[in-house]
Amino acid sequence: MVNGDVEEPLLRGNANSSIRFSDVNSFKRRRSQSSSTCCTISHTQTNIEESLHYPEFISTKSFRLRDVLLFLAVYIGVGAICFFIISDQIEGKKTNGILDAIYLCIVTMTTVGYGDLVPKSILAKFLTCVFVFTGMALVGFVLSKAADSFLERQQIMFLKAIKMGKDSTSSTEVLKEVETNIEKYKVLSTVALLVVLTMLGTIFLCQVEDLSLCDAFYCVCATITTLGYGDKSFSTKWGRLFASFWILMSTICLGQLFYSLAELYTEQRRKSMLKWALTRELTNSDLQAADLDHDSEVSAAEFIVYKLKELGKITEEDISIVMENFKLFDVDHSGTLTENDIALLQSSS
Repeated sequence: MVNGDVEEPLLRGNANSSIRFSDVNSFKRRRSQSSSTCCTISHTQTNIEESLHYPEFISTKSFRLRDVLLFLAVYIGVGAICFFIISDQIEGKKTNGILDAIYLCIVTMTTVGYGDLVPKSILAKFLTCVFVFTGMALVGFVLSKAADSFLERQQIMFLKAIKMGKDSTSSTEVLKEVETNIEKYKVLSTVALLVVLTMLGTIFLCQVEDLSLCDAFYCVCATITTLGYGDKSFSTKWGRLFASFWILMSTICLGQLFYSLAELYTEQRRKSMLKWALTRELTNSDLQAADLDHDSEVSAAEFIVYKLKELGKITEEDISIVMENFKLFDVDHSGTLTENDIALLQSSS
């Protein structure tokens, strides 16, 4: 930003219309966490159409569905074998040895813990402790990735549907619409799936476990929230077979819903802050704060840095680190980076 030289390379090629603050939604920050969704989107209609043919457009998940299913199968298989071997050290309502072992493994890993099957020996209790911790890690990390991946596949379909109906609209407007509604759609799809699982569990408990409608719904809620009092549970052979799949899906779905709601709330707050920061009036104190080189003028580069700081995208510490890095490359101490600096760096190395 010395002598305004930094402004030229920063804004080169963007002088016409590429940098527009109304297009900030196209730079939406994705999850970290994780899991994060990574989009590489060109602002041309052709590139958007090409991108829609590939799942990588929406996700670069490190866990593929096949890997998740393999991990889950190994966990349940090992757990079922262990619990089956020590089945005589497990007390409670029993149906079939293998089925009960699988059921106990699922109930343990999801922390539902009805209490209809409990360990009574030291060995059984030790195995339960091992499997509950590994199961929590599996549900919280690996299976949540799989659920997230499933929901993102629905987002791809949603994106394609929007694009098909917006052929006459510019790519930027289509992108804005997708970015605006994608989180809401994820919440709605998760709610819909949870409602279906709740109804399915309630009907099954009424028909197979012979519970009343109220008790069935109560058992479903206690299970999905992993409350698991144990006064109502799956006690028949077919009930435990059903529960081995249903408990896993429903508990993960509820956790994913809470995560999606938190994500939606965070995104709404981010958009509100963004709107406030980009629409509020500038003051003299703003200009002084944005004038990084203290030359009584604020360049486009300085204004961008100031707004990014205001939005919490970067901090003073981030800027200091980058500036230190800049000084290392600025070998001739001219305040700008040139081909001469690169040549000096290469010759010194």
